[in-house]
Amino acid sequence: MRASDKAYAALREDIIEWRLGPGTVLAEVEQSERLGISRTPLREALSRLTAEGLTTAAGGRGVVVTDISLADIDELFELRETLEGRAAALAAERGDAAMFEQLRSELLRAPELIGAHDPARHDYYGLVGRLDDAIDAAISNSYLAQAMRSLRVHLVRVRRLAADDAERLTAAAAEHAAIAEAIAAGNAKLAEAATTLHLHRSLSHVKATHSPTKEHHG
Repeated sequence: MRASDKAYAALREDIIEWRLGPGTVLAEVEQSERLGISRTPLREALSRLTAEGLTTAAGGRGVVVTDISLADIDELFELRETLEGRAAALAAERGDAAMFEQLRSELLRAPELIGAHDPARHDYYGLVGRLDDAIDAAISNSYLAQAMRSLRVHLVRVRRLAADDAERLTAAAAEHAAIAEAIAAGNAKLAEAATTLHLHRSLSHVKATHSPTKEHHG
């Protein structure tokens, strides 16, 4: 792996997981020493992060980690509803019914994972990731799939803002199962409606549990 790719992956994960919070200045000397690389590949990594919207230039201060406000969350979910609703409908028209039926069965058993500790919850998030990947593959539209992948980077940050409680995750698993069921049935309108309902409930949960302590005021 190239030095710039390694730096990009490390910094991206630190930002998404809130180890580098909003407003954090990513000084070139400090970050190049921390990551054990020279400043040229670090600049390449920072440019990619800025292109994704995870960092931004801040005048003489250099590059800083961007904030996520409640207004940003509203805008992200507006876009998410447009993209994911359409993707679910296309997957219902073009996808492999047997694959989505299998995912539905696994999602219905997801509460067993959610009630457990962190390692099992990672299995649950992995299952949701497989549903996302299956939809991306089924729609046969590389532009739409790429747009959704770019959006999901920010959605992971948003998810970390909300309380990751078992009650909401259990409800979300049922909502994901309903999406998979509608796609397996080839019902585009139902798949889109199930996606819209899931996103509405997710947004309501994020807003209800949003932690102001993680917002950058400055």
